[in-house]
Amino acid sequence: MFKQYLTKRSLAFMAVFVVLGLGALQIQLTNLAGSGAKFTMYDAFAPIAGAFLGSVPGLITVFLMQFFNFLIHGADILDNGTIIRFFPILFATLAFARKNILLSWGVPLVAMIAFIAHPIGQTVWYFPLLWTIPMIAYFFRDRFLLARALGATFTAHAVGGMLWIYTFHTPALVWQSLIPIVLMERFLFALGIAGSYLLINNLLYILEQKHILKWHIALDRKYLLPGLKQSSTH
Repeated sequence: MFKQYLTKRSLAFMAVFVVLGLGALQIQLTNLAGSGAKFTMYDAFAPIAGAFLGSVPGLITVFLMQFFNFLIHGADILDNGTIIRFFPILFATLAFARKNILLSWGVPLVAMIAFIAHPIGQTVWYFPLLWTIPMIAYFFRDRFLLARALGATFTAHAVGGMLWIYTFHTPALVWQSLIPIVLMERFLFALGIAGSYLLINNLLYILEQKHILKWHIALDRKYLLPGLKQSSTH
């Protein structure tokens, strides 16, 4: 079943991504409230994996990043928050890789309903309105890379927020205080995701043009730098 995805080329590319992802996991940005889990550069890098190889290899790659990170750090990083953090990034990877209404609308809607069904969630019913952002971004993702990135990072946040409230029963006041923080944080992650995609997309194109790599990864010429766009037309 997986043979069509796990070719020599895709395995080589996955290996490179895993190494880069492991490095990104070591660059801490901020802590999550109520847990030892941390946001890292990984949150701005991992979601782009599926855009180059496809959804399945992308998910495998993101899983391996986390798996090897656990082997390195072991029990030091294992708590409920860290376990919960594993799942949202998988949804972000899918959401960035594919235009799919079930991902962009279905996942946030389920998360919103589940959040509001929680006793604490009922008192801060307006918090999951943040998760309408990937629903809106769905209509603009083909035109704007930032909309695509916003959709991915807020899809991850929807899954994480839903799991978080049921695991930690975080007080309503905390959720209220998080709204401006989440907006700023997710916008920065979206910029990071978009920036990571632009960097890797252009770098891979340069390496292929110079015949350093012959992986024939799915690149988007729409997001090549102006000088590279001209060379790609010749």
